[in-house]
Amino acid sequence: MVEILIKKRPRSEAVVTQRKFFKKTARGKVIKVLRERYLRDDVGCGIEGCGICPSATEEILPASGDLQHKVFPKGHFILPDTNVFLAQMDLMESNLFTPPIILLQTVIEEVRHRSLPLYNRLKAVVKTEEKRVWVFYNEYRSETAIIRQDDESPNDRNDRGIRKATAWYNAHLSLMHPATRGLPNQNIPTVVLMTDDLANRQKAEKDGIVSISVRKYVQDMKDSSRVLDLLSVAGSNDIEPTKAVAGRTALYPDYLSSAALIAAVKAGELHQGHFNANQYNYLEGSVPVPAFTKAILLLGRENMNRAVQGDVVVVEVFNEKEWKAPTDEVVDQETTLKNDDADNSDDEGEDNEAIARESNALRAENAAKRANERQPTGRIVGVIKRNWRAYVCHIDSSSLTSSNATSLSQQTVFATPVSRLLPRIRLRTRQAPNLIGQKILVTIDRWDNTSRYPEGHFVRALGKAESKEAEQESLLLEFEVPYRPFGKAILDCLPGEGDKWVVPPKSESSPEWRDREDLRDLNICSIDPPNCQDIDDALHARLLPNGNIEAGVHIADVSHFVHPDNPMDSEAASRGTTVYLVDKRIDMLPSLLGTNLCSLRPFVERLAFSAIWELNTDAEIVNVRFTKSVIASKAAFTYEEAQIRKDDPNRQDDLTKSIRLLNSLALKLKASRMAAGALNLASPEVKIHLDSAESSDPIDVEQKETRETNSLVEEFMLLANTSVAKKIQETFPQTAVLRRHLPPPHTNFEKLQDILRKRRGLNLDVSSSGALAASLDKCMDTKEPAFNTLVRIMATRCMLSAEYFCSGSVARDTFGHYGLASSIYTHFTSPIRRYADVLAHRQLSAAINYSPLHPTLHSKAHVERVLEVVNRRHRMAQMAGRASVEFYVGLAIKARGEKHKGPVREEAFVIRTFRNGLGVFVSKLGVEGLVMFKRDTQFDAENYTIAVPSSTTGLKDVTISVFDKVVVDIEVEKDKNTQRGRVKMTLISPVDSRAL
Repeated sequence: MVEILIKKRPRSEAVVTQRKFFKKTARGKVIKVLRERYLRDDVGCGIEGCGICPSATEEILPASGDLQHKVFPKGHFILPDTNVFLAQMDLMESNLFTPPIILLQTVIEEVRHRSLPLYNRLKAVVKTEEKRVWVFYNEYRSETAIIRQDDESPNDRNDRGIRKATAWYNAHLSLMHPATRGLPNQNIPTVVLMTDDLANRQKAEKDGIVSISVRKYVQDMKDSSRVLDLLSVAGSNDIEPTKAVAGRTALYPDYLSSAALIAAVKAGELHQGHFNANQYNYLEGSVPVPAFTKAILLLGRENMNRAVQGDVVVVEVFNEKEWKAPTDEVVDQETTLKNDDADNSDDEGEDNEAIARESNALRAENAAKRANERQPTGRIVGVIKRNWRAYVCHIDSSSLTSSNATSLSQQTVFATPVSRLLPRIRLRTRQAPNLIGQKILVTIDRWDNTSRYPEGHFVRALGKAESKEAEQESLLLEFEVPYRPFGKAILDCLPGEGDKWVVPPKSESSPEWRDREDLRDLNICSIDPPNCQDIDDALHARLLPNGNIEAGVHIADVSHFVHPDNPMDSEAASRGTTVYLVDKRIDMLPSLLGTNLCSLRPFVERLAFSAIWELNTDAEIVNVRFTKSVIASKAAFTYEEAQIRKDDPNRQDDLTKSIRLLNSLALKLKASRMAAGALNLASPEVKIHLDSAESSDPIDVEQKETRETNSLVEEFMLLANTSVAKKIQETFPQTAVLRRHLPPPHTNFEKLQDILRKRRGLNLDVSSSGALAASLDKCMDTKEPAFNTLVRIMATRCMLSAEYFCSGSVARDTFGHYGLASSIYTHFTSPIRRYADVLAHRQLSAAINYSPLHPTLHSKAHVERVLEVVNRRHRMAQMAGRASVEFYVGLAIKARGEKHKGPVREEAFVIRTFRNGLGVFVSKLGVEGLVMFKRDTQFDAENYTIAVPSSTTGLKDVTISVFDKVVVDIEVEKDKNTQRGRVKMTLISPVDSRAL
């Protein structure tokens, strides 16, 4: 029982200043809580020239309000309710929408309670310089504070508080503009309550408060045609759907209620998971759930039931007799539904032609023959959480009606997302002709069960498709990469000396030198890719008098500059990671730190966090210690430079000896890891040559070369991460920031195992990581060295993704890193570019008693929340990087084709067979593509072969199998989805697919 002592005062005052509510404890006990509020009379209105509020109050709202609106010629301010921000945030963020806004504390708190992402966007709106937003703390102003009445819902209480604050503001403005010579002032601006809640507007009007809906307000703005496009079609009773829903045939079953979904999932009758769309077939999706080793297969539009990539859904599994294998055909939405009319959706449920095409696309004659590939099949019965956001799209020009091809009247068109995992979006806009050929942002608002497509609204244009600027921004938006410039509050956290900051002279009184080891005399160097500016790590090694070897990894001491819970730390936690694109880098930290003060540049003193081992000549650890340090790197090498130096017998200087010593240890460390079962996997990596820093035009592309020095650095980074993981987990067993890689289910490998066995007579043993590593080594083709790399790439795709986690949140036996064959692991070695490493630094610093651990890192719940964001940002950054490489590879192929006046011809491996095409991989360029066949083929799904007619008349069909080597012509054509160059592949050998 919690008892709160309050000061005695009149009941009339106490009623206003006390808030009573009930709270359930962790053990289920309900207690009454009395919350005290201290009311004030000096909470300012924020309006310029107000002589009533305290003069010290900041004033940012113009005295006359906004004079540009047709309905309010005497000036006005808008006071939006909560739902305006929940449903119309794109409008509120737009630079086209600039009336002075009064933002109530009640509204802020309700938005934060309803949606944390929208709350963060709202905070950004408040800070935007182009906006005039005043935050009014109505809950603490004596005239506007209210308490919830006994028969009042929380929502009704908040609405009443918003109306009361609006009424107070209007009364306050009347006092600011008193009567002159006994006549009332005729030029008093109005505070307008903006709400799409009809009941709220009616109550406001009854109280004499001016109120208006969002749509009505925008319609009477200047330049309203562009602003109207920003309105969401959801959340407003003033915005009608594209067509009347009444009487239309339902295409999808209704969702079950939330209560029914939760109860059925809890009882194990239904299953919850994330919806994944099939990139090759828009009519197929899947939902991985813990109850089944294979994902639940969803076949057909009705069974996917309006799910969008990433939605958290609830699935009903069919009887096992109805389970099926996935389809083996590439099915393109653009082709199958090319005749759909964006504006005429009334007859969608009766579109027999479309239904026939889709049914044909879902044929599964081979399902019975492929019993081993059958998987649980079901349908979506509800959505727990939507993953809707702003998507990068383009306007499908064919959806414009011929009569409206140049008209700026409102029309309904299709917006086609860049991602093939997303459905087309119905969009109402007045700007369609002007947006043709541009990349645009579109947000999904709703998806009725009578419509084949979701409905959305236009957010903004990004620029001309295929222009580098628009493509770069669209890529960042597509993968939700935060790329806004660092704000003033963040930059104010940097050292005041700026780039003139240096490590001060060694002194006992200097805080920088407190408890730090002076390692400036060691032969420390860094080894990185060319042009690396954010140098996180450096190394050294030297012989010890006892015959053992001292090896050290020295990591930038980022946590010295980034302090917990300040604006810079919060921003780094939000960004999660630095994102590396082909021609630019989106930094996690301001460049002053990342590329200067924290970067371990040569010939300058830098603060570091060092892990130093004593190892015997067999690379076995004798002991390890961790220390804050000051270092002075003696050189910054590229991998190639370090390799040349190591291999040069004429080089006998101490720095070269250190590199050789490190390399000899690295070879033994790697051998030990491999013997323990670590995997040597592969991914397609290419190097893109750019013309210049100014143009950034790609001129060529080639495979990256891996040298012995790459492995040298990798082994010592792994050793540091493993050693730090053990230390922080021992010290903080409940909250250590660790990284794990779970063993993949054996079912993930079934298809690859079957392909290898049937096509090459090879066995892939997946009983353990060690068995998998050994069998991968045996997947060789003496005539084709690249075959082994291809198999490793395919095996990598069968793996689960590694993830950060909080040590107290999972069972101890799940800590391990499968790929590295390590029982415990973390990320410590790249704090400039990864926020998880910053957290590990703080925990290690506390573990060695250098500094106390911030309270947030003692909270398991807090660590879990932060790592959830970091994991998501890490995944999105990886995808953004790959998409950037893909885009620039396309430009390089296009440039090479233009130079040689024809397509680029390369060898490729077949990695997948479809009923109507092939999936091929060009290892030299690191790209995948589809070769499509228009004529009939003979497809053998069980043996992964496809027989295609010979391009030469009279000859037998040519059979092509997975792992076959083929020759393709590669061209770049404009992709209908992305509106940018897409790699198109044509089979040249063993047959010419152009003749098919």
